Amino acid sequence: MLEIKDITFRYSRRAPLILDNINLTLEKGEIGILLGKNGSGKTTLFKNILGIEKPESGSILYDGKDLLRLSRRERAGYIAYVPQDIQFGDLTVYDTVLMGRMAYFGLRAGKEDEKITEEVLNDMGLTELASRNANELSGGERQKIAIARALVQEPKLLIFDEPTGNLDIANEQLILKEAKKVAKEKGIGILTSLHDLNQALDLGTKFFFIKEGKIVYSGGPEIVTKEVIKEIFNADVEIIEHDGRSIIIA
Repeated sequence: MLEIKDITFRYSRRAPLILDNINLTLEKGEIGILLGKNGSGKTTLFKNILGIEKPESGSILYDGKDLLRLSRRERAGYIAYVPQDIQFGDLTVYDTVLMGRMAYFGLRAGKEDEKITEEVLNDMGLTELASRNANELSGGERQKIAIARALVQEPKLLIFDEPTGNLDIANEQLILKEAKKVAKEKGIGILTSLHDLNQALDLGTKFFFIKEGKIVYSGGPEIVTKEVIKEIFNADVEIIEHDGRSIIIA
């Protein structure tokens, strides 16, 4: 379980707080959605969890292990990151995914690294693309490759930053499906930010509304109400039920 306890962060000693006493828990296999306006602190929170930035105070634990004290290699066994802006080198799909194992090997991958890479490529339906240049594939395929590259780390938690932000609707649906599959079948927790509230409701099992660096609401789908959306986004919406699903209409 991921436990974030009383995290505060600012970029310099005299700067205002960007994260203000953040508390958050996420169980294995849960999909947590971070919701808030741009500039509310979502990306900064991700950077603190990933170790890119260091909090001023508080703790970040996974199964009781203090992630703030781990080396890069040790942290790779707990957390993997799938950015929105995916950058691949001029490599095949196979080699691109294999690079996700770099924290575990030195100059050359071993048989175990290759075995895990082949298993993940198969699980993700990417085996037939293994010899293709990763940069020549579609947006949805590239996003799947990024997820595969993260999964070969064998993490307990995946961090997604706006995973559907640059995709068309078909590829958006594909990536949401893959995220659900990873959480359900591998028991990996996922923490992601999304702008699309309907996508968030479709994907998430737990929701965290963040405003001005504070998580002001957290819980299951029942907390996603028009009153909360008005408070966080200053937007008037209606929520209707259709075919067993809640749909938000602006």
